[in-house]
Amino acid sequence: MPEPEQPQNPEPPPAASTARCGFVALIGAPNVGKSTLINALVGAKISIVTPKVQTTRTLIRGIACEGAAQLVLVDTPGIFAPRRRLDRAMVGTAWGGAQDADIVALLIDARKGLEEDDEAILHGLADVRVKVLVLNKVDLVAKPTLLALAQTLAERARFAATFMISALSGDGVDDLKKWLAAHVPPGPWLYPEDQISDAPLRQLAAEITREKLYLRLHQELPYQSTVETEAWKDLPDGSVRIEQTIYVERDSQRKIVLGKGGRAIKAIGTAARAEIAAAIEQSVHLSLFVKVREGWGDDPERYRQIGLEFPRD
Repeated sequence: MPEPEQPQNPEPPPAASTARCGFVALIGAPNVGKSTLINALVGAKISIVTPKVQTTRTLIRGIACEGAAQLVLVDTPGIFAPRRRLDRAMVGTAWGGAQDADIVALLIDARKGLEEDDEAILHGLADVRVKVLVLNKVDLVAKPTLLALAQTLAERARFAATFMISALSGDGVDDLKKWLAAHVPPGPWLYPEDQISDAPLRQLAAEITREKLYLRLHQELPYQSTVETEAWKDLPDGSVRIEQTIYVERDSQRKIVLGKGGRAIKAIGTAARAEIAAAIEQSVHLSLFVKVREGWGDDPERYRQIGLEFPRD
């Protein structure tokens, strides 16, 4: 990702004796707002957000600095009862991110309250030493309901702290960020001060296009579609030429993505090109192709492409 514009008098990183750095995993059921929260904590969009369940498929790391602390924020796939191989891979990845973290933040959608998936997650967190509870979307819930939900969850697990936030509006996010900064372990920073993600540019571009695909075709698009960046070429004029392929499992799905007269794929490409260009601060020439790849959900190589471990039956 290109370096953001530097201030005229940048502050040096903290001295080794005062620096803190740690991994914070954001976990929760699908669509509770994990990606929106990580973007709010980082202060930039590094994780895609759509209404489609399980938009996040692999671990996305955002990097945020707060005082002398650097937070490596891990956005994980939503945890739910898996049915298909891809589901199992994503849920396994989410739990792996939680087990490797210094702090685990459990997000609960305060509007929905405690649901079946949340119950399973609470059970899985029993042995996690440092965990915090984050009730999201609290601006949409009456205060007595919030307090009752917080009390119920406090009785179910020993949380180090509880936060009530709206990731979308930013309310309460600063308090959460300050607490995390004060409680990650002492240690040197792992990334430069101005880096906001460790995602390769090819992955970032593919995720942006997948977001636009989902937003355009949320209801019609089958869950098992994916986007791969096949070519990336820097041109002499400072622009970049990107070629991406959208893979689906059947020809009928390909027709949905293309749309009548190619209108759907053109709209997806226009939206993706604009956001990729803003993210990498370069002019972008984006070419999108749609191909059928039958049974890609059972191909180990495809899992490696998107950063997932292939689960064996």
